[in-house]
Amino acid sequence: MSTKRVGIIGAGQLGRMMALAGTPLDVDFVFFDEAKVSPSSRLGEVIHPSQDNALEAFLEKVDVVTYESENTDTDLVERICKSVPVYPGADSLRFSQHRLTEKNKFRELGIATAEFRKVTTKDELVDAANELGLPIVLKTTTMGYDGKGQAVVKVPADIDSAWETLKGNELIAEAFVNFSRELSVIAVRDTQGNTQVYPVAENDHSEGILRISRVPAKQLSAEKETQAKHYINMVLDSLNHVGVLTLELFDTENGLVANEMAPRVHNSGHWSMEGAYCSQFESHVRAICDMPLGSTKQRQSHAAMINIIGKHGDKASVLNTQNAFLHLYGKEERSNRKLGHINLVCDSEEQLETNIQSFTDFVNECG
Repeated sequence: MSTKRVGIIGAGQLGRMMALAGTPLDVDFVFFDEAKVSPSSRLGEVIHPSQDNALEAFLEKVDVVTYESENTDTDLVERICKSVPVYPGADSLRFSQHRLTEKNKFRELGIATAEFRKVTTKDELVDAANELGLPIVLKTTTMGYDGKGQAVVKVPADIDSAWETLKGNELIAEAFVNFSRELSVIAVRDTQGNTQVYPVAENDHSEGILRISRVPAKQLSAEKETQAKHYINMVLDSLNHVGVLTLELFDTENGLVANEMAPRVHNSGHWSMEGAYCSQFESHVRAICDMPLGSTKQRQSHAAMINIIGKHGDKASVLNTQNAFLHLYGKEERSNRKLGHINLVCDSEEQLETNIQSFTDFVNECG
């Protein structure tokens, strides 16, 4: 428990919330990010990579390093590893930032996924459509997030437009999964291999962006809950992962199907800031700093997270609601931008849904 200085590659809202969670634990934070103004800039020193000897200055100020995004440069992480520990490690980053590598890892572990094919030419896209059957989802193998870098091919006539949109990138074609809902499971693993798993969340998306997460997922069978926890523990152990990891899942009649993983704290886990005894952000800081892991159990029987999208909206309406908690990221308004979130904690599902309904304007860019 001697680590006191954490370096974060990135200075966005995830870094901000890690710092807010770690500061009461007497942890200091240094951010490595080019932005002059960022959500994290008031919570610790920001070192800009373009500055002379920036990396050396960053490493002198930290005992351990983590990152906000799976799109972090693996070469940078491997270089840092020579001087200070980086958690999660390069393997977690490498497998999660490339969809083909990720899918093959799932298959290796016996985790169900959609059928998929690698696509580098238009002819390969046509072959994939014939082999997998339509509809299919065509995605870039790297850098896609929040619905970016993908196109749906519903009928043969869509092939040309999908190819024109994404050509020039290495691509993966995935068979459509017939699912009833999207779920996610978040877990944390420390340097000794101890793990804690959060309740499975049910997630509502629109235009590829997460809008609402509910915990626990409604009417999730014990069998599927066990399956979700088994899947994520297999991934954690196989990668020797340290820190928080998220696994996104499709709920199907035949069980859970893995969509993708994120080696970091995750939007669908923001509910844990008030809804769990130990938030995902505090869990991550504890794990990478060799502190005992906290409890991932819920404080109350129901919780939710509502993303604030595009516009800030009527903040007073949130502040006037007893069981609602407002988190803003210090960002300027912009269409489809995540500006903050609202957490709800409730004693009943009925109360939760009533509260969610009262805040739907925030989900829909505040009207």
